[in-house]
Amino acid sequence: MRGFVIAAVWLASVLVPGLAAAQDADALRRELDQLRRQQEQYQKAIEALSERLKRLESQPAPAAGAPVPAAGAVAQAAPGATTAPPSLIDLARPRQPFALYGQRGAGQLLFDMGVAGDFVGNITQRNVDKADGGTFPGRENRFFPREIELSFLGQIDPYARGEVRIEAAEEFEDGAREIHLGLAEAHLTLLTLPWGTQAKLGFMRNRFGLLNQLHLHDGPQIDRPDVLVQFLGEEGLRESGGELTWVPPLPFYLEALVGVFNGDNEEAFGRGSLKSPLVTGRLRTFFELTDTSAIQLGLSGASGETEDNQRSTLAGFDLKYKLTPDGWRHALLTIAGEALYGNRLVEVFGDAGGGEERRRKRFGWYAYAEVQPWRRWLGGVRYDNTQYPVEPGRQWAVEPYLAFMPSEFLRFRLAYKHTERSHRFMGPDDRGSASIVDEILFQASFILGAHPAHPF
Repeated sequence: MRGFVIAAVWLASVLVPGLAAAQDADALRRELDQLRRQQEQYQKAIEALSERLKRLESQPAPAAGAPVPAAGAVAQAAPGATTAPPSLIDLARPRQPFALYGQRGAGQLLFDMGVAGDFVGNITQRNVDKADGGTFPGRENRFFPREIELSFLGQIDPYARGEVRIEAAEEFEDGAREIHLGLAEAHLTLLTLPWGTQAKLGFMRNRFGLLNQLHLHDGPQIDRPDVLVQFLGEEGLRESGGELTWVPPLPFYLEALVGVFNGDNEEAFGRGSLKSPLVTGRLRTFFELTDTSAIQLGLSGASGETEDNQRSTLAGFDLKYKLTPDGWRHALLTIAGEALYGNRLVEVFGDAGGGEERRRKRFGWYAYAEVQPWRRWLGGVRYDNTQYPVEPGRQWAVEPYLAFMPSEFLRFRLAYKHTERSHRFMGPDDRGSASIVDEILFQASFILGAHPAHPF
């Protein structure tokens, strides 16, 4: 028995190291095979990139008459390089278009489509409902589709892009509520005009002030600020005509804009003729104050004639500040505001029936602050204070609000708005009056498909 044990121990001492060595060899062999496969994949990738580089190098060089780089590109040349300044003829040449159009394949659409839905409701006092004196006149104590929008936007060719928006909404006119279907916007933008300019032609929301160019579902609050509604109407300044934009080659960003339009807006103008057009202008600049904060400043102006052939002029100033901490994808703090000054001639009739011209100088403004500590939640408050553009009196309002955004395509808002007027607002047929208005506003909005990018 003792001999058997000694033999077993000797056999184990011989076989176990051999088995362990065999297992180590198998593991090394598998690891070597894996490295070889990876090497083959790398080699294939290198060959594919080399073939692509050969195809690019074999393409013909651009023609000698190709457009010269823009002035901004010349300014960013290497410090040691010497480049002659562009001549007037060089500046007058159209800029080289981008290559997106050429990358489209056969049979692909050259435009994107999107749908936006905006549903709004409010709850207010009975006397405000009777007087149609709430934030949404004629739609007090209702939940309604404010804006259902179908958008088509994209490149027409390498030199131009187009945008068409069709919208449906519930409106209150002549004592009746009905769903109205109409054209919201339709315009084209010429991208490569001489001297680095761009032109926008068609039916558009004018780039006047901070918020006018935004559609209702894109606004920072549920409703538009009171001063914009009083001076420009519930729809804002939306005209047919053209705008020319220029960004000069300066060491800081500056955008200059001038526009010529029909002047159809009935609240501020109303002449509706190019014989006496509505002329608009805007200057906008942008500064990065620190690595985490930036500010935008703007000046706007508009001058046209009313339907009574009287001159009407608007001037505006706006600012917007954002604080975005490092690593954040959204702003933690947003502060913005806008002020409007109106100067217009009106014809006033006395008790005897005689009329005389009088000048109305009116002023209004709003400001809001918004905090978004989490990606899906934000809260803020807006203050409004405005005179009426023609009639005597003024009103002010305060509106705290809260928003929940499950994603960037879906948003819910809840707000409380308190408004006080210096004069009672009389409803149709003197059915009621409202000088103090308390409302609860709520909104649900969504986006499907493509949607234009928002400004700063």
